[in-house]
Amino acid sequence: MDIATLRARHPDHWQKACAIRVLALDAVAAANSGHSGMPMGMADVATVLFEKHLKFDAAAPDWADRDRFILSAGHGSMLLYALLHLTGYADMTLDQLKNFRQWGAITAGHPEYGHAKGIETTTGPLGQGLANAVGFAIAEESLRARWGAKIQDHHTWVIAGDGCLMEGVSHEAIGLAGRQKLSKLIVLWDDNNITIDGKVDLACVTDQKARFKAAGWDVFDCDGHDPEDIDRALTAAKASPGPAMVACHTHIALGSSAQDTAKGHGALTDAQLIADTRAVYGWDHAPFEIPAEIKQAWEAIGARGGPAREEWEARLAELSAAKQAEFARIFSGEMPKRLPAAIRKVKKEAAETKPKLATRAASEAVLKAINPIVPETFAGSADLTGSNNTRTPDLGVFDTDNRKGRYVHYGIREHGMAAAMNGMALHGGIRPYSGTFMAFTDYARPSMRLSALMGVPVVYVMTHDSIGLGEDGPTHQPVEHLAISRATPNTLVIRPADLVETAEAWEIALEQQRRPTVLSLTRQGVPAVRESHSTKNLTAQGAYVLAEAEGKRRAILIATGSEVHVALKARELLQAQGIGTRVVSMPSMELFAAQPEAYRRRVLPAGPVRVGVEAAVRMGGWDRWLLGERARKSDFVGMDSFGASAPAEVLFREFGITPEVVAERAQALL
Repeated sequence: MDIATLRARHPDHWQKACAIRVLALDAVAAANSGHSGMPMGMADVATVLFEKHLKFDAAAPDWADRDRFILSAGHGSMLLYALLHLTGYADMTLDQLKNFRQWGAITAGHPEYGHAKGIETTTGPLGQGLANAVGFAIAEESLRARWGAKIQDHHTWVIAGDGCLMEGVSHEAIGLAGRQKLSKLIVLWDDNNITIDGKVDLACVTDQKARFKAAGWDVFDCDGHDPEDIDRALTAAKASPGPAMVACHTHIALGSSAQDTAKGHGALTDAQLIADTRAVYGWDHAPFEIPAEIKQAWEAIGARGGPAREEWEARLAELSAAKQAEFARIFSGEMPKRLPAAIRKVKKEAAETKPKLATRAASEAVLKAINPIVPETFAGSADLTGSNNTRTPDLGVFDTDNRKGRYVHYGIREHGMAAAMNGMALHGGIRPYSGTFMAFTDYARPSMRLSALMGVPVVYVMTHDSIGLGEDGPTHQPVEHLAISRATPNTLVIRPADLVETAEAWEIALEQQRRPTVLSLTRQGVPAVRESHSTKNLTAQGAYVLAEAEGKRRAILIATGSEVHVALKARELLQAQGIGTRVVSMPSMELFAAQPEAYRRRVLPAGPVRVGVEAAVRMGGWDRWLLGERARKSDFVGMDSFGASAPAEVLFREFGITPEVVAERAQALL
């Protein structure tokens, strides 16, 4: 449908959709960076979705039974920000749109979870939102089975672009969703045939509709600029028995001279181009000015879900007080009060029996105590169930005929598995954990990074964590992967030495609210090293004295995981030579770094020589603990957190990477 016909046939729709388009043009122009074309092209689809199909209430953005809307094509972030502002989300003010991509604004270049209500997940790395959405849909299915359709019954909607569908993770996500028949998942494909380099067929000739059909999806088409046709397709998609994909045929940068070109993908900032486009739209208002009647129409859309939300609240109130409290608990992320006692029981029995176990088997033993009392745990493995030991007998398998199951077979899809876990955690009411071999961190890594960036408490059970896996050889033997995870900001890495430390590690992991945990676990059996019971969680201190020196302390051996028992044996050899040796178990460098300096100095005092022991590369954070903190004559200016959305010169200043800071640091050491 051409613009003139669209304006003539659907004037009210046209005005609402144009409000999105001009806000995107204005914000990108003000920032002098961004992506104008996708919001311009998908504005009609988004308008129909929000007006007629999406179940939400802008006044209650955390409503647990809302539909989830995910902008997988995150570069088009102004589409989302415009929708949130227009529909009346309180925090998405016009000033925030005017400060698009600026320091301190919630309107980052790509949508970031936690910055504003209505941003369900962080997107930008293409395909991640689509793969997250599979996790959202699995969470909805699981919770609906547990709580009933009166409490959980909603859709997950995704806008994905050509780039999302080219990324490999999309194949994993599409296959998993089709296998699981996730009927509440609907992907709206922005089929505009344009990428940064040019036409899609420069690099891809995949028949995407056939691809989705082959994976078990129901596939629909629509003219992405005809509101009646869009409504028809979305209505059919909601009624389909499987996951649905709607191919929305659109024009990128609609109405501008950059329409249907690679230029239209990026920032349209030329003043004449913008003026000409506004003329084509029939929009003669000032930048960032939305006429009152159009804003009111959008706010009515934002309030449309209010009655449904109130009806849901009434249904929730009909539950028993205990069930209401449990529902609130699982969505808050708090653990059951019984968990600490269950962990202490495991520890006490382990201290008494002193089993020699692989820590992956120790993890399974702990999970057998956890899963029956933490009903929100949701487990899985990337086709390594028997190796990762993540499935306990009580879970049941999540499948099309058993939505109450809490264990999903992800198949050989490490990346898709990690992305889906992010989606489950973001949805709420689910605490996902899943396993693979630690070497396959490489496959899951993009989503692991986003777990940390978003601060979602998923648990990565990474087994076979060293050369100790043996005969499979160096392709499967991780040596650099602990360093990779430790180098990632806001990631908690725990490498327990035995069953006791593994129990403590799981307790810590489940207590996390704002960061993911990587559990580094062995394939091979390791002897018990914690031989006396302590109710205190020593692993929570990050490092502690496991064995004290006899006589004058001359050496400190610091070890993690399967090498702690190696350090204990080495201590015996050194003590036999009259060298007083302390052994420190350091299951978590992050937790140890967070302890008060006085505690760290007690554990690692100045004076004795230090030797670190870990079957991995030294770069994994070791130098800080081996070289000492007190007498160092060195410093480092760089990054210890994730970055932010702002112009580059602002970021270097705000993160303290400037000549002045470097000079100050050097002077302070003199």
